[in-house]
This record gives sequence, structure tokens and C-alpha cells, in this order.
Amino acid sequence: MQKILVARSIFPDVIERLKQHFEVDWNDGDVLSADELKRRLADKDGALTAGDMIGADVLAAAPRLRVVANMAVGYNNFDMAAFNAANVLGTNTPDVLNESTADFGWALMMAAARRIAESEHWLRAGHWNKWSYDGFLGSDLYGSTLGVIGMGRIGQALARRAQGFNMRVVYHNRSRVAPQIESELNAEYLSKEDLLRRADHVVLVLPYTKESHHTIGAAELALMKPTATLTNIARGGIVDDAALAEALRDKRIAAAGLDVFEGEPKLHPALLTVPNVVLTPHIASATETTRRAMANLAADNLIAGLGAGPRAGQPPNPINPDVIGKART
Repeated sequence: MQKILVARSIFPDVIERLKQHFEVDWNDGDVLSADELKRRLADKDGALTAGDMIGADVLAAAPRLRVVANMAVGYNNFDMAAFNAANVLGTNTPDVLNESTADFGWALMMAAARRIAESEHWLRAGHWNKWSYDGFLGSDLYGSTLGVIGMGRIGQALARRAQGFNMRVVYHNRSRVAPQIESELNAEYLSKEDLLRRADHVVLVLPYTKESHHTIGAAELALMKPTATLTNIARGGIVDDAALAEALRDKRIAAAGLDVFEGEPKLHPALLTVPNVVLTPHIASATETTRRAMANLAADNLIAGLGAGPRAGQPPNPINPDVIGKART
């Protein structure tokens, strides 16, 4: 029987599914260290991961490894050049989390714009003793301009929500979306710089790559309106967190909502010193329905990728399909 490693704690019923096909080594504890990950992968044919770094060194230490299923849409934790060189298949879990993530991005944007977290902390500290006309004045979403950077599935889901708020939608992407989609979403394509100048609320939903590192840094923040908000539900590293903390401290933008961070789970300490930022621990897809769907889709990918189940050899979401059927090198 083929052996797999499930590197993170997931739903026990998904583990039972996997046990129908494989001998399962399940890490139901803390995140594995790099050395422990290598050790436990040494005799494995497949792995189910959730953000664990899989590079050339890990693949070299696991000569039998043929499939790694990531329980996420993003796969910047995979060194895809190393995967391709070794003929190891990587998979991800797109689509099943689009709406939940868009919902959360909207909630985070509204919380930042309306100063919800900031006012709650103030209330809990016992400061509220009267109503004030200028207490925690925020900014409206209704009738404002939404700027979406990364008009993929989740970006489009956000743009659909904007229609209910009578918002103008501007977007920037590596390439323009189809004219039909622009028309359906009433979305206008702009350069990144023009978007930052015009948008009242900027939301980041682009994948993390070397090219997108620090897409938003000090220069970009300087282009934004002082009344604008920035929301990041994409990946840490897309925003220069140090530059953002400084801009928030100096009120060069009004507020921010962050679900992802550079070097997470560690946070840049300056972010903890500014009141006008809403911070959440990478939970944009965290509904039970969605996380179960992600876990089961990752399992589907692993089962099929290792030649088992009804879709043997045809995993639903291959990242590098050209390696399917090739011998491990």
C-alpha cells in the first residue's frame, strides 16, 4: 500500500477517506519543522500540505514522493521549478473558497472603513460614556469606488458584491479580463498607479510571486487618498508591512484590513501599535463548509494523483499537468 503524509491537522473524516487508499502518517499536532518534514516524507509516495514549504531539498530527501496536494489556492510554498525537474505533481484547491473568501474580504474592508475593531477596543477599555457626533467617523462604502488588484475568481466575486453597494469598480490585473466580464461587472481597467489614485477602497486578491512581492510599498501607499482603505486577503509579502504600518501611523491612508502577513504567523511589531488596522489570522476561507470542501478536494487530488479512486491518474486540479505519467527523477 502506498504511503502518504498529511502534514497538518485536518478533519478526521478526511483522514478516514485517505485510509481507504493509503497508509497514512498524520501530523495532528504542531506544524512540522523543516527537518521533521523531510524525515517523515522520506518513505512517502504522496503528501497533503497546507502551506508547508516544499523545495528542492525536501524533494531530494523524499525520492518516492510523486504527488503533493496543497490545501489552498495559492502554492507559493511550492518550488514549482523543483517539482517540474523531479516530475513531482503539485495540486491546489481553487474555486471552492471563492465566495467565502470574498465574503470575508468584504467584511474586513467594511470593518476597516467603519472603524469597527478600533471602536470595539475603545469600548471594551471602558471609555464610552456619551454619544458624540464625531465619534469614530469612518468612510462609506455605498457609492464609493472599489479598486480590485487581481481580477481572478475572488476579485470578480468582490466586484459582484460591489454592485449591491452602488460602487464604481476599477481593477488592475496582469492582463485585462474579457470584455464580457468587464461589462457584467461594470468594471474599468486601470494601471495600478491610476487605480491607487482613484479608489476609495483597495482590495488585494492577486497571487504571490517574485513579481508581485511588495506590490504595495511606500511609493504605492503615497499615491492613495488619505481617506482610502487597503485590504489584503491575498498573501503576505504582497504588502510591505513596515511601510504600511508607517503610513497608518502617519494617517497617510485612513485604515487597513489584513488577513495575511509577511512571515506569518509572525507579525511586523509596528502593526500592533497602530489602532487603524484590523488584523485577522489568515481566516478568509474559514467556514466549516469551505474548509471541508478544501480538505476533500485536496484528498481527491492526492487520491487521483497517486492512481487510486474513480479519477485515477486525472486529479481535478493539477498545477503542473505535464508531469503526469512521467517517472520520478
